[in-house]
Amino acid sequence: MAFTLPAYREPDFSDHRLASAPNASWASVEIAGVAPRGFHSTSMHPEYLKVDGEWVLVDGIAMDDVIRMRPDGRIQVVPERMLKLGDKVALGRTEDGEDGVYVWADGFVSEEDVSSDRFSFRSVRSRETSYARDYDRLVELLVHEREHGNVLWVMGPAFTFDADARHAMQRLVECGYVDGIMGGNALATHDLEGAYLHTALGQDIYTQQSVPRGHYNHLDVINEVRRAGSIHAFVEQNDIHDGIMAAMVRGEKPFVLAGSIRDDGPLPEVIGDAYESQAKMYELIHEATTIVCMATMLHTIATGNLAASYHINADGSVRPKYFYAVDATEFAVNKLHDRGSLAATTIVTNARDFVQIIAGKLGCL
Repeated sequence: MAFTLPAYREPDFSDHRLASAPNASWASVEIAGVAPRGFHSTSMHPEYLKVDGEWVLVDGIAMDDVIRMRPDGRIQVVPERMLKLGDKVALGRTEDGEDGVYVWADGFVSEEDVSSDRFSFRSVRSRETSYARDYDRLVELLVHEREHGNVLWVMGPAFTFDADARHAMQRLVECGYVDGIMGGNALATHDLEGAYLHTALGQDIYTQQSVPRGHYNHLDVINEVRRAGSIHAFVEQNDIHDGIMAAMVRGEKPFVLAGSIRDDGPLPEVIGDAYESQAKMYELIHEATTIVCMATMLHTIATGNLAASYHINADGSVRPKYFYAVDATEFAVNKLHDRGSLAATTIVTNARDFVQIIAGKLGCL
């Protein structure tokens, strides 16, 4: 079954409330990195500002940021720390147009999406939920996105400990279903360890048996990558064709590795500055039209906070930004909703099974 994107419905700007709404108010930044009092804080939904009598859809929305107008008239969404003297910041604490700001959450909702039922079983997704149709929908979506979109994968290191899961993810990259990857030091380290020494944290990735002095393996790999100067150089110098990072390097796909305080090494590409990591993550998230997060609660929540529920195409058309969260525990995937992040499709399963099922259904294995 071919996947079809839902049509986006703009707000009815002829409605008296919106037609008579004032232009958005702006206040100048007087201290770099400090927003004027009364600033408008962004959501993940489509947001419109009334500028010179016209409603303008804001691009690049991320949750809990501010909207600034640069001296050249460009409108951008940024964290407060990025505000500069000379910027103007949109004001307003209402979202119904009263302050010239309108938040529109129903752009992709059709009448068919609204059920008249007020009671149903299994309305909360859990380990008891059947995810068969979710897998089918995601496969249909990924086939569409390979030709028309941009798919970003956000991953923890859990499934790099298994040879079959690593191979499945590698094949997804090689088949064109991966346009970018985000993760941490451990993801890349243990994947490269698997390619270089056939272990992950000293355990054989095929048998799961610990090898003698295997606790040195990931440290040796980090050291050798640092000796080479980069992951790219390490892959080339050692003629590595196995694994996720090798597939990303050879396919010239971008990846962002965000560091943490507990990192070993780290690998040269790992970004130790949290705010630089956030900015690099935002760049990939902004370009993505579908995001799949697997087995990493903190990276998943961070991605959810940085992701809009919509994407503005180059031709100005608007489409949804799809978001999937996959984890073995209900707590991890439900945390997204607790944080107020965008509505994600959540699947409670282990990452190994998930990635193999998806790769198999897509014909990559």
